[in-house]
Amino acid sequence: MTKKTFNNIPLSVLDLAPVLEGSDPAESFKNSVELAQSVEKNGFNRFWLAEHHNMPGIASSATSVIIGHIAGATNHMRVGAGGVMLPNHATLVIAEQFGTLESMYPGRIDLGLGRAPGSDQATAYALRRTLNQRVEDFPLQVDELEAYFEGTARVRSVPGEGLNIPIWLLGSSGFSAQLAAKKGLSFSFASHFAPDYTIPALNLYRDNFKPSDTLAKPYAMVGVNVIAADTDEQAEYLATSQQQQFLSIRQGKPTKLQRPIDDIDSVWTEMEKAAVEQSINSRSTIVGSKETVKQGLEKFLEETQADEMIINSQIFDQEARKRSYEIVGELMD
Repeated sequence: MTKKTFNNIPLSVLDLAPVLEGSDPAESFKNSVELAQSVEKNGFNRFWLAEHHNMPGIASSATSVIIGHIAGATNHMRVGAGGVMLPNHATLVIAEQFGTLESMYPGRIDLGLGRAPGSDQATAYALRRTLNQRVEDFPLQVDELEAYFEGTARVRSVPGEGLNIPIWLLGSSGFSAQLAAKKGLSFSFASHFAPDYTIPALNLYRDNFKPSDTLAKPYAMVGVNVIAADTDEQAEYLATSQQQQFLSIRQGKPTKLQRPIDDIDSVWTEMEKAAVEQSINSRSTIVGSKETVKQGLEKFLEETQADEMIINSQIFDQEARKRSYEIVGELMD
């Protein structure tokens, strides 16, 4: 077996279109376009956006719209959803939206699917007008979506029918891992906020994988938070923005992405610190200089044996965020 290194696995980007304190979504979208153009030049494989709702610090709620915006501003990099929260939508609508995107940008669109609401219960109700969906419904929705693309559904998806749009299943537990294995689909695990479940979920996926017409063997991508800078100290300072974001979510008061601060311990209790570190700990959150990040990513890759890694960098300053991805891009060279 070939040892997996940065030279033989792709690295990709997960963007949440962060809304900065003192700014607005319009600026977020400009920043996302600028970042996408930068990482494309740096050799990253794909650029994914994630669906969230009722979150002041995340502007990627209309995910398919932003995907089209990013794809139109780039040349060859794959662009997609990481992911669309399928229970929030009629499957026909998603088939038509991504059929439209694939028709506009052929061979460049990915469709990652999640089963969580991407927000709280009140927002889920506002999106769906009902909370009757069950966990058991998600596999049926995936089947429906595949049928629209295959042209075997009772209703035709135009555009969408007959198009080859890669479907990924996303998850932070074992449910989607098992479903992806059963259906022979690519799987992306949200290890960037559920690090403790990463290895069990990957084992479930690989051990139970059944080849399909679209995938002959398992293909697993893992999420990882990376805050890279020219020095460890600078990176640790930048990382306080992400720490504050997770703290605000933990407190039930999500905010815009805050400026970094000198002393993160001044804003949380020991209990809150422990809770945040449970979600973003050193297993899948790597903060530091180029050498520190290199060592951290190599260790994470060795542990997971992932086929691809997708990197999230919640950094307040746009130039620092671009620089962080540039440092990671240099590791691929």
